[in-house]
Amino acid sequence: MAKLAFLGLGVMGGPMAGHLQKAGHDVTVYNRTASKAEDWVATHGGAMATTPLEAAQGADFVMSCVGNDDDLRSVCLGADGAFAGMISGAVFVDHTTVSAAVTRELYGAANVAQISFVDAPISGGQAGAENAALSIMCGGEEGAYARALPIMEVYSKICRRIGDSGAGQMTKMCNQIAIAGLVQGLSEALHFADKAGLDGRAVVEVISQGAAGSWQMNNRYETMLDDHFDHGFATDWMRKDLGICLSTADETGASLPVTALVDQFYKDVQNMGGGRWDTSSLFKRLQALG
Repeated sequence: MAKLAFLGLGVMGGPMAGHLQKAGHDVTVYNRTASKAEDWVATHGGAMATTPLEAAQGADFVMSCVGNDDDLRSVCLGADGAFAGMISGAVFVDHTTVSAAVTRELYGAANVAQISFVDAPISGGQAGAENAALSIMCGGEEGAYARALPIMEVYSKICRRIGDSGAGQMTKMCNQIAIAGLVQGLSEALHFADKAGLDGRAVVEVISQGAAGSWQMNNRYETMLDDHFDHGFATDWMRKDLGICLSTADETGASLPVTALVDQFYKDVQNMGGGRWDTSSLFKRLQALG
């Protein structure tokens, strides 16, 4: 069992930290809104800290799951940042979806601080976090990854090192690019079925067993047809992620025409007041078009 710190207790981080405490690890949590940390401790046990520095002191591993590049920098760097409190040889594992650029920046800062940094973005949504069934894609040094793997396996169904620092974030971009096209395709299929006078549920029952089947189809078609769009990963966050994908595509020379188009469709959803609706709300956009 290890001494751990977990920074960020949102819909993903809270359950992940809970699994670690339940597994017998000694977990200290930090959250920018302190009341969330207080509630977590009341539910799961463990301890809370008032700064990332305090949480990280003496920890073998520090895990983070925050919002964006700036949030990640704020919990890592500075006088109250986790890096300042971590012991030599400790491993920082970041589960946030951020740019590969900030990952490489923090990897360098971690080396200066004589600690290791693993970028380990996650996929699987709120349900995956709650059910300890996340997919984790990692970048960083092999030794640091190997040390952190038994910790990450507590809340994952698959965890793989893809390559050096930044490779995990690049892989997460691939994930979001694929999801964007899949959700738009499913939305259009359900919209077409409705316009054609077909029973959408009967349609999906058949086509999901063939080449069109996907996780999105199996897990979201019913809620889409029932007009429920409060299932985890929000449109606002998806636009943040797609922005990272499109910016990185400009740097690498990749062509992402479908991703760019779907990003604009999600902007339409935001303009409908659906920034907090989940990503399957692309279907609601089509319904609104008539």
